[in-house]
Amino acid sequence: MSRIGKLPIDIPQGVTVSNDKNVITAKGPKGELKQSVDKDIDVKIEEGKITLVRPTDQKRHKALHGLYRALIHNMIEGVNKGYQKQLELVGVGYRATVQQNVIELNLGYSHNIFLGLPEGVSASAETAKGKNPTITLDSHDKQLIGQVAAKIKSLRPVEPYKGKGVRFVGEKIRRKAGKTASK
Repeated sequence: MSRIGKLPIDIPQGVTVSNDKNVITAKGPKGELKQSVDKDIDVKIEEGKITLVRPTDQKRHKALHGLYRALIHNMIEGVNKGYQKQLELVGVGYRATVQQNVIELNLGYSHNIFLGLPEGVSASAETAKGKNPTITLDSHDKQLIGQVAAKIKSLRPVEPYKGKGVRFVGEKIRRKAGKTASK
C-alpha cells in the first residue's frame, strides 16, 4: 500500500480541508466528513495538496499509510461529487418503493421488508415496464453507502441457479447448471 500512500491528494475548488490533532475534516458542497488518523501518520496540508508521511518502513506503517490516504481521498471525492450505487431486483413480483427515509421491499417473502435509511443517504426506486426494478442510493459518505447497499443485498442474496435476488446493476453472477435428467 505504500505506493498509494505516496501519491498526493489534490483539493478541488469549493472543498476545505483542516487538520485538528490528527482528525481530518473535509467540507464541501455535498456535506462534511471527519476521519481520525493514526498518531504515527503525519498529514500535511499545503498549497492545495495533502500528503501523508510515515515515520518508518515497517509493515504496519506502510499499511496505515495507504489506508489513510485512500480514506482521505474518498472523503474529498464524496464531499465534492458524492457517490451513487444502483441495485437491481431480479425476480417475479420483486418491488421497491421509497417514502421519505424508508425503503419498502417486496422480495418474495410472506411479508414486506421496511428498511430505514441512515442520515446522509437518500434513495429512489424506479420501475420501468419490461425491466427489473432498480434502487438508486446517493450519499457523500462512501463507507456508509456501501454498508447500506450491502444490507439491502443481504436481504435476498442472488441464488446461482435462476439468478433471482438483489444485485448491483451490471454485476455478473456465476450461474450453475441444474440437475440433468437420468435415463
